Amino acid sequence: MVEKLHHHVYVVLLDAAVLQEWRVLTANPKRDPAEPCVYVGMTGIPPIERFQNHKNGYKASHYVQKYGVRLLPELYEYLNPMPFEAACQMEKELAGELREQGYTVCGGT
Repeated sequence: MVEKLHHHVYVVLLDAAVLQEWRVLTANPKRDPAEPCVYVGMTGIPPIERFQNHKNGYKASHYVQKYGVRLLPELYEYLNPMPFEAACQMEKELAGELREQGYTVCGGT
């Protein structure tokens, strides 16, 4: 049986106030202050629905619920959709790539 491709990675722009959280700064020692703060995640539902769930407190990341501004589809749309296993791996890879580019990254684990 062929697995349906319905998993997605997504990136949420976070308000810079997230930098007040010491865990964020600790996890991003090489961050470039010129690059935005983002959250990287993966989901089996459309990213816009997942973002709304975060904001509504349903299975929410603290960072997205409190600091989430909007999705950044330009950073992830070209990757989707994909099988579950690929999405799990891509979440980590995308978070790592963005961190290497100087983004302050939450999630992606």
